[in-house]
Amino acid sequence: MNRRRVGPGAAVTALALLPLAGCMTVHGERENIPSVQEKKAAAVVAHFLTVNNSANKAYSPEDILTVEAGALGATDEAGLRARHTNHPGGNPDFTPLVFSDAHYLIPKQVGWPKFFVADVATNRGSGNRWLLVFRHAGPEQPWKAVYVAGVATARMPHFAKDKDGHAVDLGLGGTDLLVQPGQVSQAYATYLGSGEGGVFADGPSTSQLRSGRAAQSRTANSVAQYADQPAGGGDFAPVALRTADGGAVVFFANRHQSRSTFRAGFKLSLDENTRALTTGTPRTSITRSTLADELVAVPKAGGGGKVTFLSRVVGLVSAKGE
Repeated sequence: MNRRRVGPGAAVTALALLPLAGCMTVHGERENIPSVQEKKAAAVVAHFLTVNNSANKAYSPEDILTVEAGALGATDEAGLRARHTNHPGGNPDFTPLVFSDAHYLIPKQVGWPKFFVADVATNRGSGNRWLLVFRHAGPEQPWKAVYVAGVATARMPHFAKDKDGHAVDLGLGGTDLLVQPGQVSQAYATYLGSGEGGVFADGPSTSQLRSGRAAQSRTANSVAQYADQPAGGGDFAPVALRTADGGAVVFFANRHQSRSTFRAGFKLSLDENTRALTTGTPRTSITRSTLADELVAVPKAGGGGKVTFLSRVVGLVSAKGE
């Protein structure tokens, strides 16, 4: 995972259990069983880390997609593709990512896709931990990381556990939450576009982002327009886990576009990675397409709380000049 931006093997499909007499097979496609065994989860994370470090050192977008998908994969692939264009020899000064003190949030689930969350300390700064969501699309598919969130240790949620010590998967709807997990992405896109839907707490990713956009919408050199869309389905589907306070955390994604049109004679300056991802020539305007990888805390309905952002990582995926 490329945290410079604003950034295995097939899973076990059946579990052989030895009852008091005879033998019974528990099938992951129809039984409510842990999404993965902890030993397997640790192996998935170790493989991810090895490939991630190799891909980031070599600036190899192809390699990163063998262990990443969804929002994380899309932004990291674009970032590595841009850096490979500018530095085809890779990064000789790359410092390998290191994980430590790993914990695993493993829910019980029926069928596929399945997921688990790795909670790890890293060597990328102190005072926070990373939550990585790994999704398994099907019995013959590899586990891939689809979301990442860097959460300050002091703000790390306490996760609820069932009677067997497993994390609690809430699914996408039918919950007692203020916003259904499957609707958070749409609610956020609507809020950014119009300010409607007062379910989000003020902060850098909400009220401050909207006020910053308003300030940049018309300057001496340019006029900016914004468009926001939800992202969902497949490896972009949200993931929700119950927290000990009765609420939940929701991992989700959004797509954003910004179009800047410049006054005659204005000379636009782009950084090298943006240039590498830009098609066309930005003579009078440029449209940037970004993808946001997000984590929020969602309270229960009726308690007076609001949806609060815990992490938001934004990456440029393409740009078009006109």
